Amino acid sequence: MARKSIIAREKKRERLVQKYADKRAALKEAGDWVGLDKLPRNSSKVRLHNRCMLTGRPKGYMRKFGISRVTFREMAAGGKIPGVTKASW
Repeated sequence: MARKSIIAREKKRERLVQKYADKRAALKEAGDWVGLDKLPRNSSKVRLHNRCMLTGRPKGYMRKFGISRVTFREMAAGGKIPGVTKASW
């Protein structure tokens, strides 16, 4: 599991991105690059990183489910994800 501080930092970035989304879009439309420079760096969507919602793991992230591959496998084996079954042929 990722450190709590890393997970909290990522959540803070998500809040900043949402807060400044409209303002950033307006400044980009106007071509005001100086105004964009004055906004917080973490308000840029590019700085976000997908993380597992349960463990905070940054790698092996599955977008469709929002969790990492390890967590996905554990949950699928336990029958906690509807519609997902173990393949057998």
